[in-house]
Formats: sequence, structure tokens, C-alpha cells
Amino acid sequence: MFKSGNGHLPIACGIKTIRRVIHHQPSALLFYQNRQLELYAAKEAKRLTLRQLVYFGRHMNEERLITSANYVRTELPIRIAHRLRDLQALPYVVVTQEGVAKVYELYWSAFEKLRNYPPVTSLEENDQFCKFVGTLLNEHAPVIPNLSLGLSLASPHLPPDELDSFMRRMLISRISRRVLAEHHIALSDTFSGRGRETNGEPHVGIIFTGLNVKRSVERCARLLKESPLWSMSSSGPRDSSQLPEVKIDGHSSTTFAYIREHLEYIVFELLKNSMLATYSKHQNESSIPPIHVTIAAGEHDVGIRISDQGGGLAFRDQLSKASDLFSFSHVRNSTRLEDSRIGALRTASENGLRATVDEQVGNWHKAHAKDPTASDTISHELLQPRIGIGLPMSNIYATYFGGTLDLVSLDGWGTDVYLRLPKLGTNLEGIEV
Repeated sequence: MFKSGNGHLPIACGIKTIRRVIHHQPSALLFYQNRQLELYAAKEAKRLTLRQLVYFGRHMNEERLITSANYVRTELPIRIAHRLRDLQALPYVVVTQEGVAKVYELYWSAFEKLRNYPPVTSLEENDQFCKFVGTLLNEHAPVIPNLSLGLSLASPHLPPDELDSFMRRMLISRISRRVLAEHHIALSDTFSGRGRETNGEPHVGIIFTGLNVKRSVERCARLLKESPLWSMSSSGPRDSSQLPEVKIDGHSSTTFAYIREHLEYIVFELLKNSMLATYSKHQNESSIPPIHVTIAAGEHDVGIRISDQGGGLAFRDQLSKASDLFSFSHVRNSTRLEDSRIGALRTASENGLRATVDEQVGNWHKAHAKDPTASDTISHELLQPRIGIGLPMSNIYATYFGGTLDLVSLDGWGTDVYLRLPKLGTNLEGIEV
């Protein structure tokens, strides 16, 4: 049932409202589709571990590849169905918010396409299935900013715990579906000889079985320092030499099996925040203190600590505690409803957002190529207006397989961030039904 301030509305009416928000025209009550949705939503998602994904994909043959395709084909609509039910359970006033209706439409379309997709029985059919799934992934690029926009606008109508719980379920599920889809596509590419270049690093699908943590940290620091946008900023450093150095210590030879894209997104976001804060605090001094990254390989986990001297989070006016930076509620993070952030989310909703390092770097180079001299482009692309996606998504990535991300702010001095990721690969995906 849809909940409103004065009662409840039938789900069919809610669906009708959602579709009218987008198309501005009446639509059918979709009773048949509702019955199908109930069937799929009643099924339990088959959660996997990294170890299972690696084990199954390590010795790939035609039979296993087709089995993988049909698992993805049948599992994705189940996971989408659970999230459609989540959307249908939102209060009526939230359903009509800008962005929410768009996400619902995308999810409903994907659900219908996937549940009606025929079984895969050959390599040729698998190639077509991979193209089909790849198209769906591209179509869903606007999901993150649209969700964030819609729930930011709806924040006054939802309790903070309810809002954050909803966003966590939606984003974790989104990550899980992309992992299944992208992993299968990568396995198919490798099997057909179209595998991507990985500089000799061992991998199975999208999982790097010997992921070198130090190398990933160094890559993130290098990409940040090499950004062409620094020289375009009217408020940032004129060149990368003015940015703080990143010093790495601890167990620098640590390797483990993990999804490199997830680890590097988290590290990239954390280093970006540290670099900007440290430069801002020390730009008028003779030297800028370095950022220290410590790697620790425990028995069950890999830990990364990032320490900066950027003055701390200074969150007293807008946040009550550091972890509120992960929240999508304006009650916990008042910046959620700032006009500049809402405007930036609208722009991102039109362009799409995949939450990857390569996407950000690509956007920076596009901005620089478009106007190499513009001093305000950096504000839009790197420094401002801070749409507030980076830290919440980093937290979601960290917790997907049971890790943690914690921030400790020393007001007036700096911030320590502690990332812990499981290294044995035995944790199930953190999706919720």
C-alpha cells in the first residue's frame, strides 16, 4: 500500500500517479504486471560471496558461461522486484517528488524486459544477452542522482532512519545488480578473447584476485594530481605541486581478492577530500603537510587509514557527528537541501552518474577539452557544488561485502578515516529483501 499523511492509497493508484508524473497522461492500472511483480518479489535473492564468484569463473567453459548468463537473467528481475516494492511502499508525497518517478519507470521497464527475456542456450545468444544487459546498465546511469534528488526533496516528509534505510537498500541493491551484470560481461569477454587490459594483474571477471592495495592508492593519488582542472581553478592550486604529497606506509605489499573499482572509488573520494581540505587550510603557508596512508593486513581484514591535517570536518553547524556525512536526510545533514546541491543533482540527473573513478576522470578531461581556460569549470566538476554523493557511496561500497568506513575528526587539526575490508571473500553480499 502507498501511505499518505491521512491514510493509504492502493498500489495501483500509486503506480498510476508515478507514471502520470512522467508522461502527463493516464495509464492502465497494470493489474497483470502487479501479479507478476508479486511473484518475483516473493522470491528470495540468491546472495553470493566474492569467493563463489571467483571459484565459478576461474575455469570458464561454454556450459558454465551459459549457466552464468541464465543466473543473471533470472536473478536480476528478483532483485529489482524487491526494490519496486520498496518504492511502492513510500509515502504518497514522496512518490511524486522529482526524480523518484524517473527511477520507478526505469526499474519497471528493466523488470519487464528481464522477466520476458528468453533463456540463453548458446554462445551467440550469450553475446546478445551481454549487449542487452550492457544497454540496461547505460539506461540506469541516472538512478543515483535521481534517487538522491528525489529523497533530498522528500527529506522533510520522512524520518531520518527510514530515509537512510531506504537509500541503503536501494543503493546496495543497485551495486549488487551491477556486479552480477558486469562480472558476467567480463567473464564473457575473457572467454571470447576480448578481455580488458589489466597490466598483468590476475583477475577473474571484475574481481582482482591479487589486488595490490598500495598500487591502487598510488593510482588514485596520481589521477588526482594529474587532473587538468587544477590549473583552471580560481580558488584551487595553480598546479599539482601545490597539492599535499601522499605518503604510504605500513604493510605496503598487501594483496587480496577484491573488486578494484570499488576499492579505488573509496580511496579516490577520501584522498580528494583530504587534498582539498589540506590545501585550503595551508595554502598560504611555506609548505603543505603530507597525507599519510597506512595499510594494515590483519588476519581477516585489510585496513587503510588516511590521515590529513586539513583542519577537521568542522561539522558543528550542519552535522552532529561525522557519520552524518553518510546520511541523505536533511535532519542529519542540513546541506542536503542547499540550493546549489539541489541544482547540481538536477544536472547530474540529466547526465547520469555511475560512481566510478574512470567516470570522474573522464568528465574532468572533457571539461578541460571543452574550455581549457575557464576558471569556473573546476568549481562545477571538482570543488563545488559538492553534490554529496561521494562519501555516502563510499560507505555503501565499503559495507557491500561487510566492511566498514569510519571518520574521526579532530577539530582544528585534521581527519582520520578508517576503511576496513574483509580479505577472505567469504562474506555474503549485504543486500536486504
